[in-house]
Order: sequence, then structure tokens, then C-alpha cells
Amino acid sequence: MLAADVAGYSRLMSQDARATVVALDEARALFRSHIVSCGGRVIDMTGDAVLAMFDNGRAAVAAGTAVQRGLQGLHAGEPDARRMRFRIGIHVGDVIEKADGTVYGDVVNIAARMQTYAPSGSLVVSQAVAQSLDDVDDVDVVDMGELYLHNIARPVRMVCLHVVHDDAWPQPGQVPPGNDARPSIAVLPFRKHMSHANEAYFADGIVDDIIHLLAAFKELFVIARGSTIGLGGDGMDERQVARALGVRYLLHGSVSRSGGQLRVLAELSEPESGTILRAYRHEGKLAELFELQDHIALDVVRAIAPQVQARELMRARRKHPQNMTAYDLMLQGIDQMFRINSASAAHARGLLQQAMVLDPYYASAYSYAAYWHVFRVGEGWSTDPIADVQEASRLAEAAIGLNPDDPQGLAICGHVQSFLRHDFAKAMIFLDRAIEAGPSSALAHTMSSATCGYLGLADLAVERGRQGLRLSPIDAHRFWHEGVLAQAHYLRGDFAEAIAFARMAVGRNDGIAFALRCLAASLVAVAQMDEARGVAQQLLRVQPTFRLAAYRPRCPFTGVVLETWIDRLRQAGLPD
Repeated sequence: MLAADVAGYSRLMSQDARATVVALDEARALFRSHIVSCGGRVIDMTGDAVLAMFDNGRAAVAAGTAVQRGLQGLHAGEPDARRMRFRIGIHVGDVIEKADGTVYGDVVNIAARMQTYAPSGSLVVSQAVAQSLDDVDDVDVVDMGELYLHNIARPVRMVCLHVVHDDAWPQPGQVPPGNDARPSIAVLPFRKHMSHANEAYFADGIVDDIIHLLAAFKELFVIARGSTIGLGGDGMDERQVARALGVRYLLHGSVSRSGGQLRVLAELSEPESGTILRAYRHEGKLAELFELQDHIALDVVRAIAPQVQARELMRARRKHPQNMTAYDLMLQGIDQMFRINSASAAHARGLLQQAMVLDPYYASAYSYAAYWHVFRVGEGWSTDPIADVQEASRLAEAAIGLNPDDPQGLAICGHVQSFLRHDFAKAMIFLDRAIEAGPSSALAHTMSSATCGYLGLADLAVERGRQGLRLSPIDAHRFWHEGVLAQAHYLRGDFAEAIAFARMAVGRNDGIAFALRCLAASLVAVAQMDEARGVAQQLLRVQPTFRLAAYRPRCPFTGVVLETWIDRLRQAGLPD
């Protein structure tokens, strides 16, 4: 079955309905011609959709590639914004055909859902179709992996065939020249309401610190300070400034001093919508200027990163699938992954895989896909842990190859080496590089905490765990940082602290298995057996198939720590 539809059909109709209908009729004629010439039969051409049936996958792919090339020539004279582009999905399977020519079956539903994953001007085919193909001339082939389709029980392994190489029209996920997919922010000089010109160096010092810390977050695109000189101050038009700088977010404010006191007011806003996302007020002694600068900068950064990411996720959720970028898909994938349940995890993997296909050079998508496999093993969802370990390693290394200095990628690569491969020495090399590259990256500090714990460096594990938590005070994924810090306290023998942080983590997300294990073992350590057994039962509700014999080989603890850990989990009531 071949299923296709127009990318951006509603947009084209709203711009010029008459011209769109003419272009659609021309495209339908082209589809019909190539479908018939390749031995296929048109089943339906309702609205902007096309459905056709072929005797085999090779014929369907031949028709699909011919159509895409024909469409490129057919509309070559149109402006980019008016060119009609189709997405095509091809799947093979059994159908039920009625006397009136209509067809039914899973193959029809799957093909129709597959085409939504195709970049415009391309085809996506199932693995069964791909295996039947010989080499296809002038086509880039990208393995999309297993994707989970709406209302389809099992994932479908898919391959993308990039047929049309149209540099004038960026594919979803690709960034037009001079732009950046990440959320962008500018920190304006804190000159508002400034009464004395000699106060400027106070304000500029604070702004410099904030910009430096913000720049450490690779999720943000931060405008250099030189581009903002002369902006800000009283009477500023925020929307005009944001448009001039090409940013979505502004941070601006004022600095004033009175006697021995210094006051800083700041505001994070989204000028296009006129929304103030967060307001800050800081006061301190003038004699403590440098400490105050660091405190203000760090506090602003801790608040901004989660605020901006949450705002960007909301933006991505509002987008129609055909307008998704790799960045949007990655954000949604991370959101689904951190819901910590198998159904959301399955959806997350499809989103991350789609992000990698749409933008093969987007390192962060590879990093978080690797992280997904860590969750899959750690949370007990994996049906083949060995394969998951290998895939996590491949993806993490690919991310580092694409962006060797990304703290998130370095941290995840280190965690893969540590948690999955138990190569702690190699892991620490990546994790130390991650902290150096991103001193304000909560993920880097928290993942380093986990590995320090595995190495028996309990004090350092607690220190880095605390820093990771400090850097994510309002993060939606705070429970993960709390869980790792609980583990660090457990390894240091601070069982009361371990219990406190594990309870916080479980309170925020009661399906997080590793925090439940830590809570159960810590409660056994202080002889709170009734509660420990209750936690063990909760873990078994989350992971009904959990068995200590299967868990033990993948647990990264070693020696006496491992033996004691397993024994305490057994005492809590977890089965062998």
C-alpha cells in the first residue's frame, strides 16, 4: 500500500485556494500516471490524500520515487512557499478487498500513519519493503529504527528514502542559514532607572556573569553582550528589541545602590506575547559585591533554564506534526521519557528517532536517544538488555562525534559507560569533561554523582549530587536528581538523608523504580521493616516481573556494597 498527503495543505489553501486546487489536480494526475505505469491501482484520492495498491513493494517504491521527482519538476517555477510537496508512506501486508474496490486491513492503517513521519519530498517504507529493494539511484537511505504509530500495537521499523534534494526548501528539523533551533535569549544591560553613570560597572559585571553562565547551557542560544550594548534602559520597546536581536526571550533589569546596600531587580519576558515569565529581586551588602554577583547569576540561571524549556515544550505541543522540527520532537521525547512508564517510553523513542531522521546532525537527539536506552534497562522495560546497551553506546558515541563539547552529550555518554557498561574509569573521563564544558549543567553533576558512588567516592557523590539538585530547583525532572542524591547518601551511610530524598523523588513520581529500590534498602538499613515491605510491594506493582537474580548482573554496585544492597532488597520482600 502507498499512502500520501500534502505537507502544509491547510496553509496552502488559506493563502490561495484556487491555485492550490489547480496544483492538487496536477499532482493527482502525476500520481495516477506513475501508479498505473508501475502496475498499481488507485484506491482513493479524497481531499489531499492518495491511497494506492501494488502487487509488491518494489513497484510501489518505483512509483513513489517517480512521483517525487516529477513533482519537483512540475512545480519548479513556483515560489518556495507555494510549492506543493507530498509525504509518502509504503507498507506491505494482506488486505481485504470488497467488490466495490475498497480495501481494508492493518497494512492500510499503517501506511497512512507512516507517511506522517516522512519529510516532505521523501518516502518512508517499512523494513519488509526496504529488504525487497535493490539499490535506488540518487536516493539517500536513512534507517529510522522502530517507530510507534498511533493506535498500532507494535512498533514498525522504518527506512526513510530522501528522493528530492531541494536546498531551497529546508526539511523539518533543518535550520535556515543564520538561525538556530534552540530557544534564544538576550541579556540586556541592567541600566533601567540608573541615576549615576558610575554605577554602570556594577550592572555590567552582573550581566557578564549571567551571560557566561547562560552560555554554559547548550539548550540555549545566548546573544553575545557586544550585540546588546546601547539597548535597554527606560522607555525600551521590548518587542522591537527582541525582533532586532532575533531572540524569543529577554532578561533585563536595574541595579541601584544606597549607602552600603545593593539592589538588583530583573525580569525574564517573552516580548512577542507580552508575557513576564519570572521576576527577581536581590539585595545584599555592597562589600559582598562579587559574592552577590555570583549568587544573582546562578539564581537567574537556575530559574531560567527550566522556565524556558517548559515554555518551549508548550510551544512544541501546540505545533501541527508537519511543522515539527528536530528540536520540537526532542523536547516532546524527553517529556515522554521522564514520565517513567512503558507506554510513554515507547512514544518517546519514536519521537527521538524521528528527530534524528529529520536532522541527522542534531547531536542532542542522539544523546537523549542513548539516554532512553539507559532508562529502558534501568526501569526494567528491556526485552534484550544486551542489544539496548550496544545501541545506547552507539548513539552516545555518535552524539559526541557530532558535538564533542556538549556537556549534556558528554554526561550521557559517561553515564552509558558507567551504568550500562560498568566501565567507571572511562565514564569519569567523559563526566569530568562534561562538568568542565558545562559547570552549570545539572545533568552533568548528577550523572557524575552516580558514578562517584559506584566508585566508592561517597563524599564526592554527595557533593556533586547536591550541586546537581541546586542547579535544578524548579526542574520538572527534579525527582531524578533527588533519587541520585538519595543513592549518594545511602552509599555514605547517611540513611536518614537517603530516606528523605528518596521519599521526595517517589513523591514527585511514584513510578521511578531506582528511587523505590533506594528507599526500600535505606529503610531496611534503619530497621523500618514495615515501610520497607510496603515500598517493595509498590516497586512490584511498577515492575511485576522484577527479580533480584535478573537485576543483580546489571546493578553497577560492586563487592560488599552490592552484597549488602541485594540482601536489604531481599529483606524488604523483593523476590529472588
